[in-house]
Amino acid sequence: MGIFSMFGGGFDKKLEEARATQNARIIDVRTSGEYRSGHVPGAENIPLDRIAGFKAAANTPLFVYCQSGGRSAQAAHILEQNGFTDVTNLGGIMSYRGPVEM
Repeated sequence: MGIFSMFGGGFDKKLEEARATQNARIIDVRTSGEYRSGHVPGAENIPLDRIAGFKAAANTPLFVYCQSGGRSAQAAHILEQNGFTDVTNLGGIMSYRGPVEM
């Protein structure tokens, strides 16, 4: 993944891709407190320290994000190590320009 899509304006574009992908899951890997303070609509919260236990079909399209992109990069790596074949790091919600849910 290029640095632009990890740390820059690629978040919204990749989120559009996630929304257009059948069966995609958008995963916020921040803490539950960070998640409650505002998250991408429809995202589920699985904090980084619990991501290794995530269960789904290996080919499920997964789109992960965090605050700035670091934890989501770690999460993507862990998910790939655990056999998931379609993992995209959206990067950090700091780059997101859309509405948030509380």
